[in-house]
Amino acid sequence: MTDTARTARAGVPERPTLDGLEETWAHRWQEEGTYAFDRKKERADVYAIDTPPPTVSGELHMGHVFSYTHTDVVARFQRMRGRTVFYPMGWDDNGLPTERRVQNVYGVRCDPALPYDPSWQPPAAPVDDAARKDPTPVSRRTFIELCERLTVADEQVFEALWRRLGLSVDWSLTYTTIGRVARATSQRAFLRNLARDEAYQAEAPTLWDVGFATAVAQAELEDRERPGAYHRLRFTGPDGREVLVDTTRPELLPACVALVCHPDDERYADLVGSAVRTPVFSVEVPVRAHPLADPAKGTGIAMVCTFGDLTDVTWWRELALDTRVVIGRDGRLLPDAPAGVPPQPYAALAGQTVNGARRTLVELLADAGDLVGEPRPITHPVKFYERGDRPLEIVSTRQWYLRNGGRDAALRDELLARGAGLRWVPEHMKHRYDHWVGGLTGDWLVSRQRFFGVPVPVWYRLDNAGEPDYAHPLTPDEATLPIDPSTDVPPGYSESQRGAPGGFVGDPDVLDTWATSSLTPQIVGGWETDPDLFARVFPMDLRPQGQEIIRTWLFSSVVRSHLEHGVLPWRDAVLSGWILDPDRKKMSKSKGNVVTPMALLEQHGSDAVRYWAANGKPGMDLAFDPAQIKVGRRLATKLLNASRFALGLGAADALRAPATSPLDTAMLAELSTVVATATTALDAYDHTAALQAAESFFWRFCDDYIELVKERAYGTGPGADSARAALATALSVQLRLFAPVLPYATEEVWSWWRYGSVHRATWPTTYEVGRAVQAPGDPALLRLAGDALSQVRRAKSERKLSMKAEVPLAEALGPAALLDQLTVISEDLRAAGRIGKLDLLPDRTPELVIACAF
Repeated sequence: MTDTARTARAGVPERPTLDGLEETWAHRWQEEGTYAFDRKKERADVYAIDTPPPTVSGELHMGHVFSYTHTDVVARFQRMRGRTVFYPMGWDDNGLPTERRVQNVYGVRCDPALPYDPSWQPPAAPVDDAARKDPTPVSRRTFIELCERLTVADEQVFEALWRRLGLSVDWSLTYTTIGRVARATSQRAFLRNLARDEAYQAEAPTLWDVGFATAVAQAELEDRERPGAYHRLRFTGPDGREVLVDTTRPELLPACVALVCHPDDERYADLVGSAVRTPVFSVEVPVRAHPLADPAKGTGIAMVCTFGDLTDVTWWRELALDTRVVIGRDGRLLPDAPAGVPPQPYAALAGQTVNGARRTLVELLADAGDLVGEPRPITHPVKFYERGDRPLEIVSTRQWYLRNGGRDAALRDELLARGAGLRWVPEHMKHRYDHWVGGLTGDWLVSRQRFFGVPVPVWYRLDNAGEPDYAHPLTPDEATLPIDPSTDVPPGYSESQRGAPGGFVGDPDVLDTWATSSLTPQIVGGWETDPDLFARVFPMDLRPQGQEIIRTWLFSSVVRSHLEHGVLPWRDAVLSGWILDPDRKKMSKSKGNVVTPMALLEQHGSDAVRYWAANGKPGMDLAFDPAQIKVGRRLATKLLNASRFALGLGAADALRAPATSPLDTAMLAELSTVVATATTALDAYDHTAALQAAESFFWRFCDDYIELVKERAYGTGPGADSARAALATALSVQLRLFAPVLPYATEEVWSWWRYGSVHRATWPTTYEVGRAVQAPGDPALLRLAGDALSQVRRAKSERKLSMKAEVPLAEALGPAALLDQLTVISEDLRAAGRIGKLDLLPDRTPELVIACAF
């Protein structure tokens, strides 16, 4: 790393400007290694950040700018406090979003049965809608190569934007969630989970996205309101008794395995333990009682189908009911009727989509006289995969699971205790973690039926009939990781035995993207590959992230670290709020109100956009407001101009000289309180309060203090020396206070008169400010002088006079004690207000009044 302390001073330009600073300083920072992590430091001197790797299958938006600016402010502050900051950047590039983007960009679909064709070339991207509707099938290897090609291009665009924004990332630490290190780390952690019986395989009801053709975990669900209808069906009970059941899914009637009522519902008490017959199919099913049945919903008795929803799964499991699966992975009804269901009426449904089967069965019910009344339209919440566009189905599949406390009360309590040991900012976000962990109903489903992801690193022996032995998976040695079971061979086997009886077959699935992202501290920290680095950065200090992924990224990271290391992965978690549009609505792609940042960065400058972002506190929502971005540019511009003016007065040569005049020591005394306020706020991750304190003082410094002392500073003698010394200290301190938020403007000014980088300078302290004064100052003097000067300016403005106009006579009225204070700074006031004569008239008014005569 180049020693930034040797960087020469640039000198004060004649016309300072914000334009072009991003290109100049981004290049200089990279060239000089300004933000490079120093791995020679001990753990106590390291501040390690587990940075969120953004998904690179789309565009960065203002929400990213908002939250990543907050993290960068923390990194810059901690670096100036003397810590070496471990601040990597990652790209989350595997999983469904990337696959969908590749499909849309190139007009292809993956067909794992196709052989790899090295001569195949993709079409020019992007393709038209016709190619997307009729995609070209390609081999799995070709499809993965396309995913890799597209993500590399996307990552370059993302990195350029982050550099423009001024993130103080050490770019040598960059990683990807599909890279070799990430794949090896993810597979190693999975194999260790498997060895400890924390990972297991099971054939079970699984939430299934038909569009993506993959299993979905509980954490990836969202409810969407959709129109539906209640259909009232007539079941036949003992002695021909009519039993009416309301359902929104009549197409699942052939999958019905029971009716369920509440144990206290007297209407059906005599039915419990008996059996009824289903309409159309005349299948006998038992009537059972369960506390989850809602007596107030519909007719109070529900049909249990395998599987209509998650409640069906609960009833099926807890009541030990039969299984009659009718919906396949393609979202269509299976070709054959389940066991015990007559094939003749079922034949009319076989192969149909869910909606088609619903219409057919409603017709069959009506023809049989078992549809009571007309369907009643409703709107109800329906489960969707968060990235999907079709309602989820529940199908029976073999999947991999990781224990997360959903079925283990002891583990659940341990994970709740981990949450209690984490510092939450803001604190109320902990409730979301507790609510999620406390409400888990099953273990974490970590396998996915996709292609561009980290392969599940196991194979299965095939018996003499070619059937896999799922109970005893074959595993690789950790030293061989990462591996791909579809191309690599297990120990003791040859490629010729793949798929052959007595041979082996690779697991075709990949791990859920969160199963890799949950290991970001281990991936970037060198777990098991760089023990020296890992000891210096893990557990990390900070996890900054969005509040919406507490249940996924934060919780899954806690699970993995708890199981593998027995500790929390970090000390603090800082949660971001939402970005709202000007109408206070959450920004989202679906609403079409997302604002992309690059144009704003180019138009207003990065410091201005960062200023807007820093005005949002952790956990608090912030409206996108172009006017506030303009305020940020005005602040950065004023910082350039005010600094140029102060340095033009000779402040650069007076940096370590003492301030002696009362007004100068008063200003520095107030600045000392600002330093204390900003430092306390940033220690608490409250960058907004720190910025507000610094900004409020800065405008007072520019509008009042500089105007009050500039005449004195132009002169010679002790008073002039004091003013220049105070200006130098104030400028040095304020540049460092603003540096975390306005990195470009502050670095530019710093380069005019100081050596090295402001971002490697020490954070200001109250001791430093106090050392710059010969005697303690009174902050009230600065406020009093500002008040008096403001009244003089107002008097000129009311008479439409120039601020340079002379005031032949001014009278100061107010309490005697106040006027005694004014006397101390009267010469600076007279010079700033161009007052010829200033008369003091004590005890004429209860507060200060400056009367001007023209």
